[in-house]
Amino acid sequence: MIEVYIDGASAGDPGPSGAGIFINNNGNVERYQYFLGEMNNHEAEYIALLKGIEICLEKGYRIVSFRTDSKAVVSAMEKEFVKKEKYKVIFSQALELSRQFDLFFIKWVPSKENRADELARNAILHERDGKCK
Repeated sequence: MIEVYIDGASAGDPGPSGAGIFINNNGNVERYQYFLGEMNNHEAEYIALLKGIEICLEKGYRIVSFRTDSKAVVSAMEKEFVKKEKYKVIFSQALELSRQFDLFFIKWVPSKENRADELARNAILHERDGKCK
């Protein structure tokens, strides 16, 4: 089973935002970070989910376990519903793509255990420094 940690971060509400994805494929680690532009933290969290799913599908992973510190993302995926209109398009894309896996799990982890947290924050910092495009 592939372990996928995802996180979104924003420096403001809204503010410069980033997404981080940390993948553990039986000891082989992959790290991704994306500068997302101006948005709020919840948007960044949903985009991190979508990007993580897209990466796993592109790599042909079939059984994945996602971990996030966003209770809103976990709840939305478990209920297959998001209330706020602002997140519906991103969420719908993520939900539809998640159905392509043989098995898809998602669970909440505390922020201190989220291995993607630093990646999301670094995406913001590097964009500010002009190091990440």
